[in-house]
Amino acid sequence: MENTKETRQYQVAEIQLTYKSNVKPSLRPKITCSKDAYEVLLETWDDNRIELVEQFKVMLMNRAQKVLGVFEVSTGGISGTVADPKLIFAAAIKAAACGFILAHCHPSGNLQPSQADIQLTRKIKEGGKLLEIQCLDHLILTSEGYYSFADEGLL
Repeated sequence: MENTKETRQYQVAEIQLTYKSNVKPSLRPKITCSKDAYEVLLETWDDNRIELVEQFKVMLMNRAQKVLGVFEVSTGGISGTVADPKLIFAAAIKAAACGFILAHCHPSGNLQPSQADIQLTRKIKEGGKLLEIQCLDHLILTSEGYYSFADEGLL
């Protein structure tokens, strides 16, 4: 048997991390309370979907509590959506965020968090600690109001 050395060529994707904002730092909204966050998030929500399907978003912020951007994590059905922590942290790392606010809507109009909402929030908060990216709040939105985990002592 002949001992031949095969040359293999692997094709792999190159990974690039970039963040580019079209908003000047001086024009970024500053979040000082849950109401500020609700108002900014509500502007990003599609009025035609907030009472139709659950959506989950994350608001990314810098150390000065200014909004770097809002990332839509998922859109689901009437009674739920999947919030993949890997996507949340990928967006936070890509934007070099120091903190974030989780947000999702309840099409039913019910502002009370479910047990699943509470467990997910705890899980993501713990993950943020490891990465030194602070989970500042989790808001449940409806077209008429919001519920803040931080304001209610659940964070």
